[in-house]
Amino acid sequence: MNFKRDFLTALLLVMLSLVAFLAIEVWAYGDTRRFFQQPARLGMVVATVLLALLALFSRSSGLSSGEREDRGNRWVVPTLLVLSLLLAWLPPYMDGRDLWTLHPPIIPYLGLILYVLGGVLRIMPVFALGRRFSGLVAIQHGHRLKTDGLYRFIRHPSYTGLLVSCTGLVLIFRCGIGLFLVVGIFAILLARIKSEEALLASTFGEEYEAYRRRTWRLVPWVY
Repeated sequence: MNFKRDFLTALLLVMLSLVAFLAIEVWAYGDTRRFFQQPARLGMVVATVLLALLALFSRSSGLSSGEREDRGNRWVVPTLLVLSLLLAWLPPYMDGRDLWTLHPPIIPYLGLILYVLGGVLRIMPVFALGRRFSGLVAIQHGHRLKTDGLYRFIRHPSYTGLLVSCTGLVLIFRCGIGLFLVVGIFAILLARIKSEEALLASTFGEEYEAYRRRTWRLVPWVY
């Protein structure tokens, strides 16, 4: 009964978030009919809905503080929310008015590919970690270090996916200056990564240090 109630609550929140996100984009673009006429934008809407619904089955901890949390890093959550709202508004606003847009016809389709790939990469770690995945920098009950799958190569695949997805969204709307928002999100994530790795190192000690020495933060063989 509790599982059913929790699932319905999560479904309601996801649907409300989806409606709000898409409503901001369509409103910012300024023309509903033209918004859905472009195949890349329509593909983005379909991909967003499918990925959001898929995330419902991940069994993540949401914003659970678990048994140990770095509360000093909570500022990241509202900051990312503000940048995400700007990312939902600015690119479609600029695209709808053809202001400082990137004109090569392939750009929106390249953006859609990145958006989907980033979304998949973002959600895979959520399924891989399950209850260990939280929107906060926290150690969950029964937390174990994850070092296989995607984590065999990079320590923060979900953040890599987020950055790729955000870049894709900007390109779907041909918004070059929107890349500055992606840079802002990257800077915020670096602060988040620093806190997260410090917490994991203090929890798992040499096991985590050895893991950190043989992996990359976000991109294999690059960073």
